[in-house]
Formats: sequence, structure tokens, C-alpha cells
Amino acid sequence: MSHDLAIIGSGSGAFAAAIAARRRNLDVVMVEAGTVGGACVNTGCVPSKALLAAAEARHVALDSRFPGIATHAGLVDWPALLAAKNHLVEDMRADKYVDLAAEYGWQILPGTARFTGDAANPTLTIESADGSTTTVEAAHYVIATGSAPSAPPIDGLAEAGYLTSTTAMDLDRLPNSMIVIGGNAIGLEQGQLLARLGVRITVVEALDRLAPFDEPEVSAAIERVFADEGIDVLTAARVTAVTRDHAGYQVTVTTADGGSEQLAAERLLVATGRRPVTAGLGLDQVGVHVGDRGQVTVDAHLRTTNPRVWAAGDVTGHPQFVYVAGAHGALIVDNAFDHAGRTMDYTHLPRVTFTTPAIASVGLTDAQAAQQGLDCECRTLSLDYVPRAIVNRDTRGLVKIVAERGSGRIRGVHIIADGAGDAIAAGVYAVQSGMTVAQMADTWCPYLTMAEGLKLAAQTFTRDVAKLSCCAS
Repeated sequence: MSHDLAIIGSGSGAFAAAIAARRRNLDVVMVEAGTVGGACVNTGCVPSKALLAAAEARHVALDSRFPGIATHAGLVDWPALLAAKNHLVEDMRADKYVDLAAEYGWQILPGTARFTGDAANPTLTIESADGSTTTVEAAHYVIATGSAPSAPPIDGLAEAGYLTSTTAMDLDRLPNSMIVIGGNAIGLEQGQLLARLGVRITVVEALDRLAPFDEPEVSAAIERVFADEGIDVLTAARVTAVTRDHAGYQVTVTTADGGSEQLAAERLLVATGRRPVTAGLGLDQVGVHVGDRGQVTVDAHLRTTNPRVWAAGDVTGHPQFVYVAGAHGALIVDNAFDHAGRTMDYTHLPRVTFTTPAIASVGLTDAQAAQQGLDCECRTLSLDYVPRAIVNRDTRGLVKIVAERGSGRIRGVHIIADGAGDAIAAGVYAVQSGMTVAQMADTWCPYLTMAEGLKLAAQTFTRDVAKLSCCAS
């Protein structure tokens, strides 16, 4: 079969490419080895955020910070919660993926794809579950196979077995206790989620703080939140060995001072990142190179080392966000069929960790600005000065702005606060447009919103904190 575009994978990047191609009336075929929709809708964003919202509802039901309000929450009906999550996933997969493919009119072939032919004339061979094969030829190909959870080489880990971010959301029952290896976004989200459902959680992070790639002030704030919620944390601690018996897991941790500590829990979750999925694709056959982290090597236009093969999303090693994959897919079609020469600009790419309070950022950290040789100054505003946080009776968090000294141009915005994922949109626009702190300080912002924290933080560049006001000009 000959097509204009053949796509391996069916996640966000794959669908964005297919939609863009069909809008040009191009002939598209898609190949999926597993469940249509990719990681986000099936095992990542959608199910995890659904469970996070449920855990937050239970946490709020137990929260007694408002005088005069009695709160109570019963035991968690995990099977019912799991069933509701699965039903939501199925509905969204049908609505946003399966039905959409039918509406736009492209075929999804079930089976495992591998490149055949040669570098000059690449083809795809698809092997179905029954062992039959189909050969697909196309003018251009897109690799959009995504990523999968990865685990570090720890003595005894593979033999003991462990949960990943995917399998932790499908347990048959909630355990009494769990050790989470990894204190970045996935470990933070799933650790807090399970703790709020009643699991005793210990988070172990090899670097010296939680959220190690965020600003230090943000790390300190989320560590205080975890302490408040009874979540144990070990930082600068490396897991060196794992064993398992009928009682659960025994984990050996080596600390920064060379000491050793033994941890025990019923279950073990490894949340140390994800790796690109490229095994079995036959990339060498058609001259597509792979990098040292397993990522498909692409140029600035997302073309691989074979001029007819492109790659989108996590498999490229670029930032692992569903909205990046979607942007990749549309860009590839522009470049492959219109010779548009488009590239990706990540300077104003937002990042959100869906803890409570949420962590959101855009642009440069203080350290990154220094590494780039920029002369910057920073201001950090505690939520103690943000009216929305005060009336919410939860001032855990902050807003930090990184700005160029002299010009005042905003180069980074970092927030840990309730609703930070929504408020960061204002920071995205500020970084993208080159807004200055003076402009942000004088821009209209509605009172009693968390986004007002950005305006107040910008005012600190020229005013004393004690004199901040939503009404100040």
C-alpha cells in the first residue's frame, strides 16, 4: 500500500501529524502496536490527573483550616475509584482519538511496525497479532512511539519487581505503605496522590532536594508541604539495593555522608524518568540514527538522518510534554510537504507538576540565567503577601521572577501555589513577548486571583514588600 504519510504510534504527536496531513487531503496510515491514544490518555496525564483530583477532594474533606467548618472523609473505595478512572479514560480515548480518526478519515492498522527496505527506499512491515504481515510504502514517515518508564541499575531491583507510574494506578488494592524512588514530577505527584488516599509514603531522591530542577525556593516549599502531610522524604540519598520477601520490600539507601539506612514498605514505586521507545523499529535498516539516551536523532526541523523519516514527541528526547508532541506533529507536516523550514522554540515552554500546591514554571531559573552569562536579578514573593492565598488560609508557596538587570526583561517565572498551572499562562506570555517587570507591575490583574501574585512579585523590583498593593499603580 502506498501513502503520502505513514505514522508509527497513535499518541498526541501522531494524531497532530495525521490531522494536519488530512487537512491537506493527504493519504495517511497509522500503525499502533498497543492501545490507540498513546501514553497521555491511557496511562499518563488523564488517569493520573483524574486520580489526583479525587485524592485532592478527599484531602479537602479532611481539611479543618476554616473555622466553623466540620470536615470528614471515610475510607477510600479503591475499586470504585479505579473503575471511574478507567471509564473516564475509555470515554476520552474514544472521543479524542478513535472517533477523531474516523472523522478525519485515516486508517489505523493494529500491529508492530519495523522499517524494511533501505535508506533510499524505506518501507514499513507491520506484523499483526495473528502473525500476518503487511507492507506499507509512503512518501514520508513519522516515528511517534513515545516513551516508557525507566529504572536505574539498582542491585536486586529487577529480581524484586517494582511498580511504575503506569502500574501504580492499576493496583488491585491500596497498600499500607510504599517507597517512591524519585522526587521529581512523577514521584511527587504519585507520592502525594497515594498519601492522600491513606498510604504511608517515603520519597527517596538521589539529588539534594525534591523537585531538583526547579528553583531551590520551590523545592523548599514542596518539602514543607510534604512534611505537613506526613510524607517522609530522604534527599541526597541513593538506593543501592532492593530485596523482597513475603512482608514486602527492604531498600538499602546510601546517604551523602556515606552512611547507610534500611527502609521497609509493602510496595515500591520507581519514578526516575522515562526513556524513548525505539527497540524493534529497525532504524538501522533505513539509516536513522539513535542518540546515547535511546532518542531518535533529529535536526532542528525534526527530520532524522533519513530525509524521508521524521520523529515527534518523547521519542526525540525533546521535552516530554503532550503539548510538545502535538506541536511536533503539525510542524513535521508543514516541513515535509510544504518545505516550511519551521523549528521549535522552547524558551517560553511552560512546565507544571500537579501536586497541591502545584509547581509551574516558564523560562530560565536563576542558575540557568547565570550559566548563559545573563546579568539577572530575582525577586521572590511569599504567598503570605498574596490576597488569594490569605483568604484561602493556605499561604504555602511563592512566586519568583528572574529578570535581566537594567532592562527589567522577564526571563523566567516560577510559582508554587494553588492554581499555579493556570497562573503560569501569564508568565508564558510575559516571557514570549519580552515583557519587563515594570510592565507587569502596571498591568491590569483581577483582585483575589492567584495570577495577581505575578503582578505583586513584579512590584517588588521597585517597592518594599510591605508596601505592595493590588491597587498600587
